[in-house]
Amino acid sequence: MTNQELFIKKMTLCGYKVETLAKEIGLSRAGLYKKINNDHEFKASEIKKISTLFGLSPDEQDKIFFAA
Repeated sequence: MTNQELFIKKMTLCGYKVETLAKEIGLSRAGLYKKINNDHEFKASEIKKISTLFGLSPDEQDKIFFAA
């Protein structure tokens, strides 16, 4: 389950908007929103791309993408 608050905070800090991030990782704007809102899960390849773009540490990645 994605931690929406942390995801959006990190996205904003990194200077991304939903539209630009979606394009970077090969999703539509609506598709990214569905994943941020936990309607769909992020694929491992998407998590890897986002982690690289955001410069996430393994701990940050876990807190954002694998929230309990």
